[in-house]
Amino acid sequence: MKRIMARLQSLNASLVSVLSELATWGNLVTMDNPDAHLSNLGSDCVRNRRLRRSPVPTLVFFLFCVQLFPFANLAAQSAPARTESPDGFPSKSWRTLSSPEKYGWSKEKLSAAQAYANADSIHTSAVMVVQGGEVVDQWGDFDKKIDCYSIRKSLLSALYGIYSAEGVIDVNQTLEQLGIDDSPDPLTKEEKQARVVDLLRARSGVYHPVDFETESMRKSRPARGSHAPGTFWYYNNWDFDVLGTIFEKKTGLKIGDAFYQRVAKPIGMEDFQPSDVFYFGGPLSIHPAYHFEITARDMARFGLLYLRHGRWNGKQIVPEAWIEKSSHANEMVKSDGADHGGYEYLWWVDYGGVHFPEVSLPGIYSARGNGAHYIFIIPTLDMVIVHRTDNDPPVKDARTITEIANRASPASENRAQFGHLVKLILDAQTSH
Repeated sequence: MKRIMARLQSLNASLVSVLSELATWGNLVTMDNPDAHLSNLGSDCVRNRRLRRSPVPTLVFFLFCVQLFPFANLAAQSAPARTESPDGFPSKSWRTLSSPEKYGWSKEKLSAAQAYANADSIHTSAVMVVQGGEVVDQWGDFDKKIDCYSIRKSLLSALYGIYSAEGVIDVNQTLEQLGIDDSPDPLTKEEKQARVVDLLRARSGVYHPVDFETESMRKSRPARGSHAPGTFWYYNNWDFDVLGTIFEKKTGLKIGDAFYQRVAKPIGMEDFQPSDVFYFGGPLSIHPAYHFEITARDMARFGLLYLRHGRWNGKQIVPEAWIEKSSHANEMVKSDGADHGGYEYLWWVDYGGVHFPEVSLPGIYSARGNGAHYIFIIPTLDMVIVHRTDNDPPVKDARTITEIANRASPASENRAQFGHLVKLILDAQTSH
């Protein structure tokens, strides 16, 4: 890539020099932006480019082609070959590259990534690496249904995008307008002014107790009434659980049924069924948690759907505008004094270069679940990486699931380990 950029700069300088000389002939009017003719190769946008009658346009075009030909050849040699089908989507099952080496991947380095993932510290049960709509590598129980914990939130976000675009849900309605309250401790008048969009951004200002949260979440929960709705970010399971209640109240559908009909079935998930969403609660709140049991290969399809801006085989499944909102942040969120990047519409988003340690690429974003469940989307590489841990609860109740969540490694440690795994995987693509 450095060689390509150097060649591009050389080409740019040469053409500017030639055009400057030709401009002195008096019959040539140059463009406002001398880089405009390179717009398709990543230079500045074209503005007001016009060449009037001149005795030399043919010469200019000839010189341009002479310079461009070796650059194009260099780019073709450096860029990884693409093997994706014309639409870039899997069919009934995932296609797997038979020889990743032919497409710029090192088999030895992929094996090194797998060896790291198989170490006890990261507790990997499955990994899938998808690029161009095809599986580059995969290992573990990628067809096993496991509770994905907080990835449930990103899955629900897709449904909110669909039903809000159809006018079924108004994300600007307040809890008061929706008739949302809680028990045994009711909401205050101010808390009821939180809007659905505030909950989607984890900024409701409602710090009501919930029956499922980790010990660290409980300890960091602000005091009730300490922040007005929409003004302060806190990773709040009350927000996320109430979003489930609101969705089912407004649509008249169970989350599992809606997800199956509007997402899983249209994108060809191989394993998901409506009954794979289960609920549990307790005495602290009337709003139950909803969790998804889902396989790695179905999570990879969901990641690819977002990578493709919500389209699947020519059909818009999730509105593109919703995915744009979900994948771009405008402020840094903090917890325990540390920066965590951005958080928008139930997705973790790169902001200020902060996302996963050892990984810094523009536009990256991810869905995350307790115990190192990840859907990691890398738009610049046309890539999705899925990571699973087999911490599926033997009993699906609040006490058991909370105990499992509290036994997990600290989130910061999981992020660091996954970030290193991602680095090893990206290093295996020798030509990116």
